[in-house]
Amino acid sequence: MYPQGSNNYRINFSGLGCWLTVIAIAWLLGAVGLGWVVKSIFVLVGLLIVTPVLAFMGFRWWLSRNLIEGTCPVCDTPLTGLNQAQMVCPNCRTPLQISREGFARFTPEGTVEVNAVDVTPGSDRADEAVEVTVEVLPPAEDER
Repeated sequence: MYPQGSNNYRINFSGLGCWLTVIAIAWLLGAVGLGWVVKSIFVLVGLLIVTPVLAFMGFRWWLSRNLIEGTCPVCDTPLTGLNQAQMVCPNCRTPLQISREGFARFTPEGTVEVNAVDVTPGSDRADEAVEVTVEVLPPAEDER
């Protein structure tokens, strides 16, 4: 199988030559008076390592502040969206406005939302249409 002897224990120094070359070049530049080159290279390498980490942490912070989870106010479908954006519910196709409070139906300026209920006595038929007239009143004046 394996011959006995000192050949069984080998240490691999294949990557050591590369590191020794880098250290020797850095030492040579420092000895010649170009230590600022070595320092600037170390700063650039440090920035290349730190910048993606800080960008990822900043993105996570921004996402935690702006990602809103809630349900559609019409059909109660669970939704996720970005703060201060508009979207359409994928289930009921209702336009929605997203805010910190959650999801709300998007209605243009001047739209009045009404839930109609038939309150006539003895009327339990849903197939009858009820005619409704709406009168828009001017805004009330403040009497202070």
